[in-house]
Amino acid sequence: MLKLILQGMAVGIANIIPGVSGGTMMVAMGLYDKLIHAITHLKSEFKSALKLLVPIFAGAGIAVIVLSRLFEYLLANHPIPTNFAFCGLIAGSLPFIFKKVEGKKITVGKIIPFIIFFAVVILMAVMGEASGADADVSFGVINLVKLFGVGIIAAATMVVPGVSGSMMLMLLGYYDVILATINDFIDAVLAFDIKEIMAVIGVLAPFGIGVVVGIFVIAKIIEFIFAKAETHAYFGIIGLIMASPIAILLQTDWSKFSVLTLVISVVTFIAGWFAASKLGGE
Repeated sequence: MLKLILQGMAVGIANIIPGVSGGTMMVAMGLYDKLIHAITHLKSEFKSALKLLVPIFAGAGIAVIVLSRLFEYLLANHPIPTNFAFCGLIAGSLPFIFKKVEGKKITVGKIIPFIIFFAVVILMAVMGEASGADADVSFGVINLVKLFGVGIIAAATMVVPGVSGSMMLMLLGYYDVILATINDFIDAVLAFDIKEIMAVIGVLAPFGIGVVVGIFVIAKIIEFIFAKAETHAYFGIIGLIMASPIAILLQTDWSKFSVLTLVISVVTFIAGWFAASKLGGE
């Protein structure tokens, strides 16, 4: 149970950092196949699915609520070591992922999805350098519909390995707003400010419902793809994951680079790799 919660926290942290993929973390932790199966078979395998989903989503929720400010601080003040830790976590997951295609013959048909998805991640990283203007989330029917739609898009990109849901939110102009609203919600709860709690729920509720709907929809699509072309899908995922550290480093603020920072970054990279070796696998 504790391991599942910690794995969920790793996924949650990944989902709040632009450039880092929650789906990649799921694969790194050896959770991806199990989660997709649990989500798509929730009704028929209710009890066993909940045993997996509850601690994972609880861990992810804890990470988003408790650690969002911490990682805002780390990325603002120590971006290079922080991002190197995630690169290590991703790189350390590769041995587990390569096992999925071990012994499979490499063909042009399998190389193509690898190249395509590798390029998609790099392209998103380049596009992510310019975030959209902050979106309007004032209360209104149109904005409620928009938040629901953004939640669906965010969920879809969060679940797909190698694609950063937070980066997509940034491109749409909702990243800063959603993160600030989460922090406002925490402050309102701690202050027991009912009026403010209701105000932020007006933003978070439609977004959250969209996320839940999006997760179930994309999980069904992914399950279908894996049923029809599992090996090709894994080659695509490997492309996504191998491109992820490059994408993260492309988006890193290098203005604070120094020899000491490099040494610390090597340590955090190794720490990330070690964490992947302990949290990954079956």
